[in-house]
Amino acid sequence: MNKPKHPLLWTIVFTIVSIAYMYPIVLVIINSFKGKVFISSEPFSLPDAETFVGWENYTRGVALTDFFSSFGWSLVITLGSAALILLCTSMTAWWIVRADTRYAKTLYTTFLLNLVVPFQMVMFTLSWLTDFLGLGNPFGLWIIYLGFGAGLAVFIFTGFVKSIPLEIEEAATIDGCGPVRTFFQVVLPIMKPAVITVGILEVMWLWNDYLLPYLTLDLKHYKTIPIAVQYLKGGYGSIDMGAMMGILVLAMIPVIVFYLVSQRHIISGVVAGAVKG
Repeated sequence: MNKPKHPLLWTIVFTIVSIAYMYPIVLVIINSFKGKVFISSEPFSLPDAETFVGWENYTRGVALTDFFSSFGWSLVITLGSAALILLCTSMTAWWIVRADTRYAKTLYTTFLLNLVVPFQMVMFTLSWLTDFLGLGNPFGLWIIYLGFGAGLAVFIFTGFVKSIPLEIEEAATIDGCGPVRTFFQVVLPIMKPAVITVGILEVMWLWNDYLLPYLTLDLKHYKTIPIAVQYLKGGYGSIDMGAMMGILVLAMIPVIVFYLVSQRHIISGVVAGAVKG
């Protein structure tokens, strides 16, 4: 393998880029421990004896947004939607590759079109259809997210399945495995890197999504964390910045922990899907 030219230069460049991406997160954490007046007047300074308020922003944010209820519904929507997407799209991708018919190729192309259709083109129709079908609840949102998340998932899974030797599945069939057992006991374990990759990408999208839950959910009964944060806005555009910073930090913790635990699988899964696809 050829060594990259100017390794020190690239190290400096990527370090600067990493700092640029991390700085907003660090800024939110720093300001979550400062009084709301000082967040606006001294946003880039570290907390000191005058500006430090401890956990006050967190407790006030939790109280104002009913955080634990919103956290619970965000968790239900994220985990349920991600599980449904992973299960359905992995099976679909496996069938598309192994069937290799004109219908399968057409179906695959349809999933790819899902990636290029702007959400704004369907948002008003989606809102009406959600009300008509009675899907304005977290469990109905699972189905809606399945439709919007299937394109990327099928694309990655299809590329990965192409890298799995067909002889492994044929050996399972000879041993008496039907299609269902072959998929769950043979194919799915091999697809673990791709499953984790898609899972991470979907979870980060689902957890942080604001627009789709806002358009479809019955907000009198269900609120996700991104929606609850908007309720910190007061009259005439005023915002409780302290409470908002505290809630944003609490909202980031689960997805950051999930990403750090699983991130080592991302590159292997994405590369396999891109190269083999």
